Amino acid sequence: MEASPRSSVAQAPAPAFAAALVGALGRAGVREACVSPGSRSTPLVLALEAEPRMAIRVHLDERSAGFFALGLARASRRPVALVCTSGTAAANYLPAVVEASLTRIPLVVLTADRPPEARDWGAPQTIDQLHLFGRHVRWFAEAPVPGGRPDLERLARALGARAAAVAAGSPPGPVHLNLPMREPLVPSGRLSPEPEALRPVMREWRGTLRPAPEAVAWLAERVARHPRGLIACGPMDEPDAAGPIAALARAAGWPILADPASQLRCGPHVDHHTLGHGDLLLGDAGFAERHPPDLILRLGAPPTSKAFHGWLERAEPSHVVHVDPHGGFRDPAHGASDLVRSDIVSLCDAVRRRLGPPRTPSAWLDAFVAGERAVAETVADVVDADPSLLAPAAVRTLGDALPEARILYVSNSMAIRDVDAFLPATRSRCRILANRGANGIDGMVSSALGASASGTPTVLLTGDLALLHDSSGLLAASIERLPLTIVVLNDDGGGIFSHLPVARLGDPAGFTRLFRTPHGRDLGRLCQGVGLAHVRAESREHLAAALKDSFSRSTPSLVEVVVEAEHNLEQHRRVRRAVTRALSSVGL
Repeated sequence: MEASPRSSVAQAPAPAFAAALVGALGRAGVREACVSPGSRSTPLVLALEAEPRMAIRVHLDERSAGFFALGLARASRRPVALVCTSGTAAANYLPAVVEASLTRIPLVVLTADRPPEARDWGAPQTIDQLHLFGRHVRWFAEAPVPGGRPDLERLARALGARAAAVAAGSPPGPVHLNLPMREPLVPSGRLSPEPEALRPVMREWRGTLRPAPEAVAWLAERVARHPRGLIACGPMDEPDAAGPIAALARAAGWPILADPASQLRCGPHVDHHTLGHGDLLLGDAGFAERHPPDLILRLGAPPTSKAFHGWLERAEPSHVVHVDPHGGFRDPAHGASDLVRSDIVSLCDAVRRRLGPPRTPSAWLDAFVAGERAVAETVADVVDADPSLLAPAAVRTLGDALPEARILYVSNSMAIRDVDAFLPATRSRCRILANRGANGIDGMVSSALGASASGTPTVLLTGDLALLHDSSGLLAASIERLPLTIVVLNDDGGGIFSHLPVARLGDPAGFTRLFRTPHGRDLGRLCQGVGLAHVRAESREHLAAALKDSFSRSTPSLVEVVVEAEHNLEQHRRVRRAVTRALSSVGL
C-alpha cells in the first residue's frame, strides 16, 4: 500500500508535487543536484534541500552549472540533476546538454516554468520551454500544473523514476522535464522527505533478450511470497509466449486476465486459470473489493478492461511489475513498482523453474475460477433468454463459428469491449489483433485487409462508424479480392457514447446530434457501389449461416448485424446486474 503523505502539514500543490518528484529521483539513485538561484524553481530547490539522499551544489550561472553536472556525472557514472528557474536560465543549459547527448552522459534537467496561461502574453521570465533542447535529449515530458490531486503526486513519482531510468539507460544521456508551477511556491510548513517505506515507482531491471538473473531471483521470491497475485496480459503478439505464461500461472497458483488481443484468450494453453470474462468479473464492485491483489505481473500493453485498471488503482498492490522486452514505459496509471526489460518467454520460463511444482490450489485462485464460471453461465443465460440479435449474441455466435487458424481483427470503440466482455476463453486456435496503440477507429478495414494479405484468412469485427470512416478500404477490398469477412455491428452511430456519463445529459444538451451521431446510411447500397458481397443477418441462425458461407469464399464479403441501440444498451446493463447477483456469494 502507498504510504501516507510526507508530512503532517498539508502542503500547497506545487511543493507537494516537487517533493514527490525529488523523492522518486532519490530512490532511483540520483545523489547530486546542481541548482542556480531563481524564484519559479523554489519548490524544487526546497524539496532537494529536504531530501537526505541528495547533495546540492549551487552555481550562479546555469551554463557553468550544466558543465559542472556533466563532469560530475561523467566521473561518477551516475545521473546528476540540473535545476533552474523559468526563462532564458534554461536556455543556458543547451551546450552541456548537447555534449551530454553526444558523449552519453546521464543528466536529469528539471526546468521550472510559468503556467500555460502566462505563456505568449508578455509575462516576465517566460519563454517557450517545450522541447527546448530538441533532439539532444533522450526523453522530454512536460508535467501538468500541480493541482493538489493524489494522482498527480503519483505521476510526479513516476516522472522522477522514469527520468532517472532513461538517463541511465541504453544509451545513457540527458532527459528534460519541464515543470510549470503556480503560486504558492513556498511550502506552508517544514518539508519532510518521503518515507523509505513508500513503494518504489518503476525500478528498472535490465536485461537483453535474457532476463537479468537478479530480476529472476527477485520476482520468483516475490511470487512465492504472494499467493494473492494475478498475471494481466494486455494486447501483444508474442507467438511463443502463451504456453510459458500459462505454465507460470499454474506454478504461481494465479489467474490470468487475458485481454482479447493478448493471444492468451484462445488456444490449447487455456485452462481454469484463464479469465475470459475478467472485465465483467472485476467490474463487479463487490467481487473487486473482496479480492485486492498483493502482486500484479503485467505483460504486454495496458489491458482494454477499464474494470481492471479501476481495480488496480483502488487496491494499490504492493508490487506492480511490468515486463517489456524493449523497456517501454506503458503505465498510464503511473502505478508500476518495477520494469523488467526482458524477453517474456525467457522470463516466464526462468521464474517458473525457480518456483518449482505448481502451487497447491488456494482460496484465492478458487474464488477467481468460481467467479469466471459464474459470469460465463450468467452471460449465457441472459443473452440466450433474449431472442434478439444484439452485440453480445453476435460476438458469441462469431466466436462459435470462427474456424481455427484464422485472424480475428477487432475494431476499437465498442467492438473490442464487446469481445472483451462476451467472447469466452477457448482452446480453439485464433489470433486476435487490434490497433490498441492510439485506439482509434480509423483504418480498420484497411488494417484487416492488410492482415489478410499476409496469407491467413481474416475476419474483421467492427462497428458501423469505424466502417464508414474507412469506406475507401471497402473499395480496396473489392479490388484486392482477398479472403476477408467483414462483420459489422450496425447500431446507427456511436453506440459507445450511450454507455458514457455524457448520455445522462440527454437531448436537451444535444446528446444524439453531437455524440450519438446517427447516420442512417444503407450499408448494403454502399457495398453494392464498390462491388462487395453483402448480407444482412436477421437472427443468430442467419448470422451463423452467413458466416459459414463467407468463410468458404476466397473473396471479400460483408455481413451486417443491425443492432437496436436502446435494446442493446439495456441488455449490457441487464448482464451486469445479473453478474452482480451471481457473484454475491463468490469470494474469499
